[in-house]
Amino acid sequence: MKLEAGTGAAGRGVRELSNPLRYGLAILSVGGALAVWLGVPLLHHDPFAIFLLAVVACARFLGVGPAVLCAGLAMASIDYAAFEPRFSFASSPEDLARLCVFLGISLLAASVARQRSEAEIQVEDMQRKLAAIVESSDDAIYSTTLDGTVLSWNRAAQQLYGYSAEDVLGKRWTLAIPSDRNDEFQSSFEKLARGQPVPSHRTERLRKDGSRVQVLLSLSPLRDEKGQVVGVSSIARDITAQQQAEEALRRNEKLANAGRLTAVIAHEINNPLEAVTNLLYLARQDPRRADQHLQMAEREVQRIAEIVQHTLGFVRDIGESAPVSISSTLDEVVSLYLPRLNAKNIQTEIEFTDDDMVQGFGGELRQLFSNLIANAIDALHAGGRLRVRVTRAHTWKNDRAAGIRIMVADNGSGIRSEDVSRIFEPFFTTHKSSGTGLGLWLSEGIVRKHGGWIRLRTCTREGRSGTAFSVFLPQAVAAVSSPAQRVPA
Repeated sequence: MKLEAGTGAAGRGVRELSNPLRYGLAILSVGGALAVWLGVPLLHHDPFAIFLLAVVACARFLGVGPAVLCAGLAMASIDYAAFEPRFSFASSPEDLARLCVFLGISLLAASVARQRSEAEIQVEDMQRKLAAIVESSDDAIYSTTLDGTVLSWNRAAQQLYGYSAEDVLGKRWTLAIPSDRNDEFQSSFEKLARGQPVPSHRTERLRKDGSRVQVLLSLSPLRDEKGQVVGVSSIARDITAQQQAEEALRRNEKLANAGRLTAVIAHEINNPLEAVTNLLYLARQDPRRADQHLQMAEREVQRIAEIVQHTLGFVRDIGESAPVSISSTLDEVVSLYLPRLNAKNIQTEIEFTDDDMVQGFGGELRQLFSNLIANAIDALHAGGRLRVRVTRAHTWKNDRAAGIRIMVADNGSGIRSEDVSRIFEPFFTTHKSSGTGLGLWLSEGIVRKHGGWIRLRTCTREGRSGTAFSVFLPQAVAAVSSPAQRVPA
């Protein structure tokens, strides 16, 4: 990014000259003004204008000292050459008063010119510092007009996208926009042109070699002196490595979650396996009732298959979103935790509703509900109470969009007030001896991915302690991203 030098730069350059040279230039400026006045008869009726111009020029480019010297020499020149009698220093009181007024105006004009020059120097220095910051930034920073023509391009932008400044300056910024992102690009620019904000968002761009890069893009309007939007400033940060790390965390947490369910599933499978073994023994001992025993064994085998299928839902990604029944999904998850619930003698209250379909990813919703229910069980003491409720609801926003609200509440020990603000942070856990601290962080990401929100209410008072997680999922989502494009919390 280049910064053009202005009058402030020129003035600073002249003032960096030695003092004798600056004062010599001030003397020459007076001599030049006198020569112009003598050579141009039209200026004879007003000798002050040309000399005042010389004083202002000295103040602007040479400094205050040369300007004062210029003003004094200008007074002497006017008195000597312009006032009657010519070429004499004999002046009337009226002429002396006029010279004093000229001196005052000269010094005032010199002061104003000096202040303007200093302001320009400060602005230029600030522009140079900002330009240096932009050029040395690790983020790609570039600006465009409202039609997408590139105006500036820093070094990090060249490294990120592979295009040099010569490749893009003066051209429309469509080279790096994937075809499936054109609508997003146009929509953002239209919002900025109307003065509407565009929040930072994750998106994709194309490098010069054709590969795609995941970026966090921040857009802000560029305004002119009248406040009109004339362009767009863009800051892009490469988040490919960050997304890969987050994806690895998600997959590891899914595997860890499946591992924690292994003990539960083993207990669930053990019962039907024992039943199958007994039924096969009875079928061999009593051939007359073999068909009846085999049918019963087949039902037990089918039960085992259903348990395995439900378990796979926790670790299997689905390529596209599909209609998901919230009540059915929750029922499956609760059934997997029945041994733990029964072992702690936890009273379970479940309330479902009809018409509870949402568009989403079944495996991820199972993981969400599993995290909430597992946390509730961990927080409950023996004989505690777990409440799961599904109801139809609407958002609190102006659009009042319809959706499904899921509440998972317990009367356990609650969450300390100092921990509430961090409960959705990655790697933060209230279970110091167990847990990865990723469950609720991933849960919030799943909820946001499905276009909803998650809230928390908790109490730690004795006799009234407990925690309630409330999740809202919209029933109709315009576009649910695929797993490769998910946006975490």
